[in-house]
Amino acid sequence: MKALVVGGAGATGPPIIGGLLSRGFEVVVLHRGVHESGLHHDLEHIHADPHWKEDIARALDGRSFDLAVAIYGRLRYIAENLRGKTARLISVGGALPIYKGWMAVTEANPWEHMEPTPVPLEEDHPLSTAEGVDHFSLQVRESERFVMESHREGHYSATHFRYPIVYGPRHIGPPEWAIIRRVRDGRRQLILPGGGLALLSRGFADNIAHGVMLAVDQPAAAAGQVYNLCDDRLLFNREWVTTVARIMGHEFELVEMPFDLLPDNFRAAPTQLLFRYHRVMDTRKIREQLGYRDVVPVQTALEATVRWYLEHPLPPGGEMEQNLGDPFDYEYEDRLIDLYKAHGNTMEDEFSQLPQVKVTWRHPYPHPKKRGDQR
Repeated sequence: MKALVVGGAGATGPPIIGGLLSRGFEVVVLHRGVHESGLHHDLEHIHADPHWKEDIARALDGRSFDLAVAIYGRLRYIAENLRGKTARLISVGGALPIYKGWMAVTEANPWEHMEPTPVPLEEDHPLSTAEGVDHFSLQVRESERFVMESHREGHYSATHFRYPIVYGPRHIGPPEWAIIRRVRDGRRQLILPGGGLALLSRGFADNIAHGVMLAVDQPAAAAGQVYNLCDDRLLFNREWVTTVARIMGHEFELVEMPFDLLPDNFRAAPTQLLFRYHRVMDTRKIREQLGYRDVVPVQTALEATVRWYLEHPLPPGGEMEQNLGDPFDYEYEDRLIDLYKAHGNTMEDEFSQLPQVKVTWRHPYPHPKKRGDQR
């Protein structure tokens, strides 16, 4: 059996390729050739840019596969060029652009254009098709639609996954690095917008690859399905920060700042902390239909992630750090913290001077001290 993997050098690529190899597939990898270090060198590599229709067509000319797994590139063009060239297509897209209000990816500062949404959201929730999203989100939705249309028309059997915020080794923009670097740099204080109470769907690379492999192993059940996929155990942002810091033997002074007080274009914190609302996918479908469960617990997954980036630190100011959207401007962070604390103390004093009605709380159920007491 022959499998094509489009992409493969990012966080989920190597475990997906490893899963296919362990199942006896002969794997061919189509990618740009920019990142080779995380890939199996003994596999056949096709170097082409999967963002361009003509490049994909040229690379796949005369080729056929039993299975194709598309985890990178412009899915619409990949899915089109794989018609008649594969029996099965497993495709991947992001969840954040799908649901209206979750993230307007093409905005200069998308965290300032978010809306509250219900928790959790299933695959066919009305927000997945609601109007009013940005151009990028429309393209992501169109790619999903095209894949499912190709399935219904019989071009191949298709399954589509909506990825969460992925973490783990070999990530091109590792979210945990924003915390790891601050610990390495000796930072004691960390700005925590909104108290870090947002709950986000994240997924460890090995857990995500396991979910994809469940579809590989159960073709009949997965045929024609769209699946949300993320870790079973989710962390809210404060817990995410403290867990990563604790793994490194560090404890931050967390400076909680209300979102409404943050200046426009605020970036003086890890960008995942800029989510002011929950972003939680409902994963009941994949758990019930394919039997998904995390194969790596969150604590173990974060320990492995931290260990990897301590052994493979990102070059300061390099392309991968820039992908995080975090300036690591510690002087600005300190000045902002000092200003906030100074004004916070003043406001606390002024608030305490305001007269208010005194209320004594008591438990609503009676706690009689002797028989006959009503309270």
